[in-house]
Amino acid sequence: MFLDTKTEVGYGYDKDPFSALEAITEAQKIAFAPMLFQAALNLRDSGILTFLDQVGTQGATADEITDSVHINHYAVQLLLDVGLSSRIVYQNEQRFFLGKVGHFLLHDKMTRVNMDFSHDVCYQGMFHLKEALENSQPSGLKVFGDWPTIYPALSELPEAARESWFAFDHFYSDAAFNAAFKHIFPLQPEHIYDVGGNTGKWALCCAKNDDNVKVTLLDLPQQIALAEKNIAESGYSERIKGYGVDLLTAEKLPNEADVWWMSQFLDCFSEEQVVHILTLIHDNMKPDAQVCIMEVFWDRQPFEAGALSLNASSLYFTCMANGNSRFYHSRVLYDCLRKAGFYVEQDIDNLGLGHTLLICKRMPD
Repeated sequence: MFLDTKTEVGYGYDKDPFSALEAITEAQKIAFAPMLFQAALNLRDSGILTFLDQVGTQGATADEITDSVHINHYAVQLLLDVGLSSRIVYQNEQRFFLGKVGHFLLHDKMTRVNMDFSHDVCYQGMFHLKEALENSQPSGLKVFGDWPTIYPALSELPEAARESWFAFDHFYSDAAFNAAFKHIFPLQPEHIYDVGGNTGKWALCCAKNDDNVKVTLLDLPQQIALAEKNIAESGYSERIKGYGVDLLTAEKLPNEADVWWMSQFLDCFSEEQVVHILTLIHDNMKPDAQVCIMEVFWDRQPFEAGALSLNASSLYFTCMANGNSRFYHSRVLYDCLRKAGFYVEQDIDNLGLGHTLLICKRMPD
């Protein structure tokens, strides 16, 4: 059965929801967004939010908070005032309390991962967004060094940036692996190609769940070296191998796989490059093989917070990663698949944290 993309979720994007008074307040949040972000980060990292969380419903005065953290009274009062305007904390008489926004800044793993990624990977480089938009180059990457894209640089990024990058990447992909596995292994693959295998986590998930399956990672040589180290430490080198390749320049690929797997891989490329990669796979795969693509589409998120996170994260691809890719609307990938000669046989939403799994086959001749 040839599927078409599903009707998109609206999130209320078809109307202007604000009154004039509300809109001017929202506009100020944008105008001061860099300052508000840094204030929120320091409220979290200074221990202020943790202390307010601990005292709970009794709250705390500014003096009590100052006695509990390592920054002075001036800094505490300043951050609390910004926290009030950001609705991170609230105040009753002289006592401050942790608000719901503050609770999520402190306890929600997705929020913490996103915040660390924004600060450690993207913040400095985003100053160069205008240049990146105009030139389709990751102009902000120069704050870390001289590379054409971020991918060969991952092992050489500063420690905080490297840790936050992998935490961000794994948080969004790992959550869906076990759920996706339940849909992939009824296909009974004997050999899987993990295209863009990254650190080898999907390959390890496969090997741990099926004693017979073989997995080959297809990725840049630098990434293969990193993945092979992780795989060796896990004891699965016998069944998981690496194949170093640049899919943008390769003319031939190996063709032994029953399933070609891509998880959050195609969002690392422009639409034209996505069609090129899919066409390369189409022309090299076995006729009865299947292509399984797991992506996060901004239009398929169950809540608007997911759509916001993905659209904002797309600016990372523009400014820091490669200059020309993004988290796509599902309609875009459907179009790319058709251009490359594939159709979608199964379309499965809400795996992990808003992931979609597309199980695809070659168009009949």
